[in-house]
Amino acid sequence: MCYNYGMNTRKQSNNANANKMQMQKTQRSKGSLLDEVSKSTYNNDIVAQNTGANMRVKVTFNKAKNRFEGFVDGKMVSRSRHESYVRDQIAKLGLQVELTSGAVNTQPKVDEFGINKRFAFVEQMVTMVAKKTIASAIITGQGGLGKTHTVLKSLKAQNLIDTTDVASFEEGERINTSKSFRVVKGYSTAKGLYRTLFEGNGQVLVFDDCDSVLKDPVALNLLKGALDSYGDRWINWNADMKDDDLPRNFKFTGSIVFISNMDLDRVDQAVKSRAMCVDLSMTQDQKIERMEVLINDEAFMPEFATAHKADAIAFIRSISNSIENLSLRSLISTTKIRAEGGDWKNLAKYVLTQGA
Repeated sequence: MCYNYGMNTRKQSNNANANKMQMQKTQRSKGSLLDEVSKSTYNNDIVAQNTGANMRVKVTFNKAKNRFEGFVDGKMVSRSRHESYVRDQIAKLGLQVELTSGAVNTQPKVDEFGINKRFAFVEQMVTMVAKKTIASAIITGQGGLGKTHTVLKSLKAQNLIDTTDVASFEEGERINTSKSFRVVKGYSTAKGLYRTLFEGNGQVLVFDDCDSVLKDPVALNLLKGALDSYGDRWINWNADMKDDDLPRNFKFTGSIVFISNMDLDRVDQAVKSRAMCVDLSMTQDQKIERMEVLINDEAFMPEFATAHKADAIAFIRSISNSIENLSLRSLISTTKIRAEGGDWKNLAKYVLTQGA
């Protein structure tokens, strides 16, 4: 009996120590992670007010994926191991979310800098990059909302020549690199980035949706050298070099603009600290507000009448709650349908609500 009692005591002691270690591990983790009991029952649902419209916000815990998930009007907007990160992402959509005694409360978040003001900031920053007043800028936000259009328009407004299409230039033609820019799209390795920086030295390099560069540790180290605002910017490649046409280091005199669909919080802090950043995340209403400005831009769909574009926006606003993926592509499609006339509204509604 004494032997069994001793075994039970040690077992209870081991269990207590294990529970204590688990509690300490949970407390050390970042964010407000809930305990396992809370996770199994965590499901908060509340109606919030945002820009005059009712929006239903739900934060749940997905046991299968072991992640918190945030939903706005039935659409998942964020997933993370940390409940606080999910709430932060919901807050960026204009909803202030706070956790109080296990409940999620929401209230309107005041947007001090409206979406059109932030786009104006983009134009200012890109102009500063073109003039080499600053070395770099980072523009983030959902895709299809005019980031690239605004950046290229701002560069051309400074009379910079687009050298992206090399075939459009005659062989041997001299290009003033300090007065030109080049757009780089798609996947790139760290070595590919080194070559791009070398070949585009002196130019404004626009990295459009090259998120692989922002995720590669080696590429990030190269960027830190390229974006550094103190003194000369030397970039080094000390790994094996099989390319005879590339030096092991060079002085970088160009400028860089990053356009990314990544959330700004996910961009490396060391890179962000070396650049000017603008986050263009938008609510549904802000997307429409931005569209209303764009239709008066002569460079946006100039072949279509402004009246048709205005009709398209008015229709989009009337059914915006039914559109899951609203973007400039939605406006472009609706404007084209409107220009054809006839029973255009039914066709536009079908296209928009089917995920176009």
